[in-house]
Parts: sequence; structure tokens; C-alpha cells
Amino acid sequence: MAVLLSPLRYLRAVPKSDLLIGAVIVALGTLEAFTVATEYGATETPELWWVGQALVTGVLVWFRRRSPVAVFILMILAQYVWHRQGYEHCQTWQLASLLIVFHTVGAELPFRPGLAWAITGILAFGSGAVDHRRLPLEEVVFLPVLFGAAYLTGLALHAYVARVRSLAEQAVRLERDREREAAEAVAREKARIARELHDVVAYSVSMMVMQAGVLRRSRGGDDEALLGIERMGREAVEELRVMLGALRMPLDESIPQPGLDLLSGTVDSLVYSGLRVTLDVRGEVVRLAPGLDLSIYRIAQEALTNAVKHAGESEIRITVSYHRDSVEVEVTNGSGNGGTSSALSTGNGLIGMRERAELFGGTFEAGPRPEGGFRVHASLPASLEVSAGEPIG
Repeated sequence: MAVLLSPLRYLRAVPKSDLLIGAVIVALGTLEAFTVATEYGATETPELWWVGQALVTGVLVWFRRRSPVAVFILMILAQYVWHRQGYEHCQTWQLASLLIVFHTVGAELPFRPGLAWAITGILAFGSGAVDHRRLPLEEVVFLPVLFGAAYLTGLALHAYVARVRSLAEQAVRLERDREREAAEAVAREKARIARELHDVVAYSVSMMVMQAGVLRRSRGGDDEALLGIERMGREAVEELRVMLGALRMPLDESIPQPGLDLLSGTVDSLVYSGLRVTLDVRGEVVRLAPGLDLSIYRIAQEALTNAVKHAGESEIRITVSYHRDSVEVEVTNGSGNGGTSSALSTGNGLIGMRERAELFGGTFEAGPRPEGGFRVHASLPASLEVSAGEPIG
């Protein structure tokens, strides 16, 4: 039963548009197998093995977004096998499927690897390697133009999606700035109210209490009414003190601050832009004290910024480890360019990261790796606000 449910779970994750395209390809392949097989060089109609080929192609189209390179290679190999059977021309549904996968390479892959795969496919078809025959001049020109155009449509879609995502992120940043400005305005107003309460109300009540005490003592000290006035006045002053303390709360404590929960979004945006960045979270995620959460996030953010700046084409790996009494963050990158170590070891960023770690009694290490590249590691004692059994949703 589990074996049957696994493919169904994958199918539910496939976009409905891809499911529809794959179904149309299977239907077209079946139709051609039962109607025009002899026109393509088959000995008879129907040609039943064509239905199986159409079915496999439809399934590949379903998973083209999940594994674009694998689907691209398998489609070219399938076309090669087709021509090895002696067929000179591909069927309509085969051509449509090839155009779709060329489009997918442009739309789903980063620019450099996508361009490399597209050129490889175009050369394979344009040289006649896939057809296994010498192509006439018109096909040598037509096929590269056709598949190149399909790749360019995918590239245009990729650029459009990247722009939309960038605008969405900008809108989120603007909304956060607006919320912060509103919170700052509220905090300033609270500070003004606190000053007025202190200067007017608290002072006046204190004077009333003092005068009631003087009057009570002048009458012998046993006047119950005056004792009640003093007692209630002192209670009012104490309540005002508590209220003033709340109103004078530091501004940063009333404004939402970033934390480790934002790290995955930062990594996703870098991966989408074509960088090789991986995030590994170990242990059970728990909610940290705001100041600690902010400091760990800033350390990871600064280390990631340096790694992106100096790592070149190497992979960047971020590891966040939650322990019972500490939280560790480690950022490493490969060999990168030759100036990585020196560039990172003298920057102000390392000083700031070290200060943040030491502020919470933690440790900080940074330096070149023996195998090449650079490593930043920080360990901070964790004061958890919720128990280890209550993960963050």
C-alpha cells in the first residue's frame, strides 16, 4: 500500500497544467499510433509500442519541473532510440514534447547551466547525432532555430518570474519599513506620555501624599482618614511607577526583530539566483530569547554575506545546531578564489560577529579550512523561552 501511495503523493504535487499537457501528449501519441503510423514509416497501423512511448513521454513531462536536466536527457535519448528504429521524422507529439523540455531548461535552471544544456541539445539535433543521419541544409538551420526559440521563451519566463519575486520581496521590505516607522511613532508617543505622567500626575500625587502626612502628624498621627489618603496615594504612585516603566520600554523591545526563522528565506533567494547554498538545521527548533535570536541571525547573515562575496563558484553551507544549552551556527565555503582567506580575515565583519558572540558569553572562530575555503563558527549559550518539546510552527 505504501508503494502505491508514494507515486500518488508525487502526482498530487505536480501542477495541474503539467498533468494536462502530459495527458494531451499521451492522447496524441495514441491517436497517431492508431491512425497514421504507416505515414511515418511503420509497417502497419496501429503500431502499439508507440502508445507505450507516448505514455513514458507524458510521465516525463509531468516531472519536468522537479528534474529538468534528467527529463531533458531522457527525452533526447528517447528521440535517438526512435530514429534508430529507421524513422526519419518525429511525430507531432514528439516535437511538441521536445519544445516543452527546451522551454523548461530555460525557465527552471539558472542561466549558465541552462544555457549549457540548451546548446548541447541544439548541437545534438543540429548535427544529426540524434537523427542518426546526414541532415539536409534546411533541417540544419530549422532545428537549432526552433529549439533555440523554445529555450528563449523559457529564459524570458525565468526573467519575468525573477522580476516578480524581486518586486514581491521589495514590497515586503517596504511593508516592514512602514510597520517599523509606525512602531517608532507609537514608541515616541508612549515616551511623551510617560514624561507628562511623570512631570504632572506623579508629582502632584506625591505632593498630596506628603501634605496628608504632614497634616496627620500635626493632629497627633491617629487620623484614619488621613492615613487612608496616604496609603491610597502611595499605592497610586506605585501603580504610576509600573505604568511609566512599561511606557518607557526600550524601543527595540517593542519593534519586531529578525531572527533565525528568516534564514531559510535568505537561502532560498540566493539559491534561486543561481548560487550553491545549502541550509542544514540540526536538533529540535525552539524559540530563543529575542536578543539571542537576533544576534545569531546577524552572525549567520554577515558570514553568509562574506561567503557569497568571496566564495566564487564553490558551495556555501550553513549549519544551525540546537543543543540543550547552546545554539551553534557554522558557515563554510569551498576553495573559492585565491583571496578568500585574506579578504575575510581582516574585515570589520568578523569583529562585529565576534562582539555579538562574546556579548552573550559565547565563542567565535573564523579562519581558512585545511581543505581550502573559509569557515565561520559561533556558539552561544541558549536561554530558551519555551521548552524543547515545543517547536516553532
